[in-house]
Amino acid sequence: MSMLPAIQAPDWYETIRMADGVTLIHEPWIKPFFRCNIWHVRGRDRDLLFDSGLGHFSLRRHVPLVTERKLVCVASHTHFDHIGCHHEFADRCVHSAEAEILADPRNEWTVADRYANDEMFDRQPEGWDTARYRILPAPAGRLLADGDVIDLGDRAFEVIHTPGHSPGGIALYEKKTGIMLSGDIVYDGPLIDDVYHSVVDDYVETLLAMRDLGVSVVHGGHFPSFGKVRYRQLIDEYLAQKRQAGCHLQRRP
Repeated sequence: MSMLPAIQAPDWYETIRMADGVTLIHEPWIKPFFRCNIWHVRGRDRDLLFDSGLGHFSLRRHVPLVTERKLVCVASHTHFDHIGCHHEFADRCVHSAEAEILADPRNEWTVADRYANDEMFDRQPEGWDTARYRILPAPAGRLLADGDVIDLGDRAFEVIHTPGHSPGGIALYEKKTGIMLSGDIVYDGPLIDDVYHSVVDDYVETLLAMRDLGVSVVHGGHFPSFGKVRYRQLIDEYLAQKRQAGCHLQRRP
């Protein structure tokens, strides 16, 4: 670890406004592979927060955007880097397959036991201690399923169940604009299909089903956003790699 001074809470988060009322909130001192993209979407009646980061510093206290209006907080899945601040928000949603983890986020269930350590950081946050890192329980008030809708009043995001990386992974898709918040099923970096509850055959089936959606921009769980051509390229590269490895690429009936 570098001996540079630790980062104080007010300097931990950065917000970057994108188009269409979407804002990226991220933790720039975490290395890109581990750095969760937290997505905030402005709606007429309520805002959407998709994922909530590491949780070491309070999102509510240090990012004013998330307290300005009524907000629904959705978990793309329950790995530690995506749900650290979920307990700070009253209106919480998660796919039913991972509801138990969000309610009881033990380190071995959130893969914090494998990945949450000093190596994650370019600069450590003040007060970080790997041995003491825990996520607080955040039981969901609403359990999501494929085809459900997150309604912001003037905007509607459809829930797409994306098992593979984890059993209760979801993406949110706004058909009107083609915006997809994809979580960890597809992003512009190395896709992870080898944690304890990943299933490669499910991953393949999910990507086959998602490939032809009319996306315009994809805001992933990690790394920079991208468009439709790169979206299909990333999916096709993963599928080709698995085809070479001898995975079954037929859709199940």
